[in-house]
Amino acid sequence: MTEEHAQHDREAKQAIIHDVEKYGCHLALIEADNYLPAFVYTIGLYKKFGHPELICFGLKTDVLASILNHACDLIKSGQTLSSDKPYPGFLQDYNIQLLEADKEYYPDYIGYAGWFNDGNFNFPLLQVVWPDKQHHFPWDENFNPAWKFKQPLLDRNTDFKFYEERNLGVYTTSQALEGDPILYVYHNDDGDWQFHTSDQPNIDDAKLVCLEEITELDPTINELYHLQYGWSAWRKSKDDNWEYEEDIEEKQ
Repeated sequence: MTEEHAQHDREAKQAIIHDVEKYGCHLALIEADNYLPAFVYTIGLYKKFGHPELICFGLKTDVLASILNHACDLIKSGQTLSSDKPYPGFLQDYNIQLLEADKEYYPDYIGYAGWFNDGNFNFPLLQVVWPDKQHHFPWDENFNPAWKFKQPLLDRNTDFKFYEERNLGVYTTSQALEGDPILYVYHNDDGDWQFHTSDQPNIDDAKLVCLEEITELDPTINELYHLQYGWSAWRKSKDDNWEYEEDIEEKQ
């Protein structure tokens, strides 16, 4: 961790403690990047009120914050939100619904909530889910397909965390399909994915497969669900952590 990162971490933790003491909860806002949508989550609701923490994806951060602030006000007034019914009043003319998030997603999205809750994730989390303009929710057959990946559904698909279709065509090599570890991954500016066992793969060994096949070969590839367009990731072995950087050469 660099000193700049360490300083940011200290300031973030101080802000969380201050806000929970003063307001009853803290909102952590994560802006959208060139690949993933923005999201906002609460910290403090579980410790302060015994209520599940909340998370919401895919809208502008001020709208997301407004939704969760409204929820926090309801909770502070004594209400308990649950996943068994729709709720009006969060978005004008639209209901929202809540999902019980799978704990496997917690480290991916709500790290500071884990820190605040004594360094573990033994608390419930509800995802606030919004509909499309025709009032269809993401699990409905007629939900707007253009919005499918604006809000991942955290109660399912823990085997496949990418913001892509499972049958998306991606590039790899015969060596990876034969069992060699994938050590180099590229998410190109045009959206293409490459998964290689070497930093200099042979074009003659190239294969086109479904993204789901790659995650089935090596479930740890799911750790790269957040890799932005124009970035690459690498590791020394399958047991090592991934490192990341923006691919400057591709942008020149």
